Amino acid sequence: MYHYMHLYPYYAASPVRPSYDAIREERAYPGEQGMWRDYGTYPYVLNINEATKQNQTFRTTLWTGDHLQVTVMSIPPGSDIGLEVHPDVDQFLRIEEGEGLVRMGDTEDHVFFQRRVFDDDAVMVPAGTWHNLINTGNMPLKLYTIYAPPEHPYGTIHMTKEDAMASEE
Repeated sequence: MYHYMHLYPYYAASPVRPSYDAIREERAYPGEQGMWRDYGTYPYVLNINEATKQNQTFRTTLWTGDHLQVTVMSIPPGSDIGLEVHPDVDQFLRIEEGEGLVRMGDTEDHVFFQRRVFDDDAVMVPAGTWHNLINTGNMPLKLYTIYAPPEHPYGTIHMTKEDAMASEE
């Protein structure tokens, strides 16, 4: 006969994760000294609007789970994300500040869809669709994007577009 110390003994062999006290709700915003961190796969709450507007990096992952990823981006005036395709990843982009031009198509040479985007616009990019987002304004284009499933490695921080391109090679 086994003697258990716990009311529900099947929990005794559960993997140990940090306590919720260790991952308490933090009001951490990108741009604050020492606050860069990917909080996936733990519960996390933040003001995504403020985090997006305060972000100064080209791309930073805020949360990377098993099935989706949240990143914030800041695209300088006259720059773009770069024409790209994610064969198995759906993508959601939300413009928080600035203006731009989104282009999409079924091949790299056949980009037939084009729309101007502004604050509060959302863009849905189906997996396998070539796409680009160009900043047409005179201030940084601030957005957050959700990838499903995740597209970038856990903890990704690309200070500039050049850093992002170099990491993809």
